[in-house]
Amino acid sequence: MRRSKRPARGAGRKSGATRTRAALSPRAFARALARRGLIRVPRKVLFSVRLDQDVLEWFRRQGPGYQSRINALLRAYMEVHL
Repeated sequence: MRRSKRPARGAGRKSGATRTRAALSPRAFARALARRGLIRVPRKVLFSVRLDQDVLEWFRRQGPGYQSRINALLRAYMEVHL
């Protein structure tokens, strides 16, 4: 039987010590909520699409989350044209 090298839960803690999580700033909380969303979104599907190089470069320059922004624009277009 293999034994874990990890100490038992609570081992090494001083008595009375408790685990605490770092509090989220209001901005970090809002960002996490916005990313997770309040409504369930459809599952993402891996898909390959060809875009003009300058369009893709523009989105990439906007920073992290550019794929999500492209998706949001496509969703907005879809909802307007339903």
